[in-house]
Amino acid sequence: MIIVLAILLLLGIWLAVGYNALVRGRNLIRESWSGIDVQLKRRHDLIPNLVESVKAYSSHEQKLFAEISQNRAKSIKTEGVAAKGEYENMISGQIKSLIAIAEAYPDLKAQSGFLELQRSLSEIEDQIQYARRYYNAVVRDYNIRVESFPSMIYARAFGFKRADYFEIEFATQREVVNTKFD
Repeated sequence: MIIVLAILLLLGIWLAVGYNALVRGRNLIRESWSGIDVQLKRRHDLIPNLVESVKAYSSHEQKLFAEISQNRAKSIKTEGVAAKGEYENMISGQIKSLIAIAEAYPDLKAQSGFLELQRSLSEIEDQIQYARRYYNAVVRDYNIRVESFPSMIYARAFGFKRADYFEIEFATQREVVNTKFD
């Protein structure tokens, strides 16, 4: 009888420790996502200023300006990590187009306000990158626990599911230039 109670006690302790590890992982994911969310909000706050700066020089790009605003609004309302990543990737591509348009206007490129906006965008995207790396590392560790035996047994029983990674491309990310010497 004592052996059975000892086994049940050990099993209970094992379940409690495993459950608490899953709860800790889920909470770390939420915490690390908030770091990304703060930086995305900073980027969203910067976008209207970028659009207005370019709009002053290039009024014929109304479609691009409208698309950026629409995707920004959709991203703000979106809750899911994967869906938010899709909108943020669209926004990044549109910001790249916006910066490319600005390249055609030397006066705009030389304007200190626009240069400051570009510098701020680059800094914010660096911060998003750092937060994304941390978030994805936390998600990786959590997913390993959720999918590994034996923790997967009680993870399923208690409703713990895989978390999504956050993938994003950045507007200020430079393309690799391939140089050929003949």
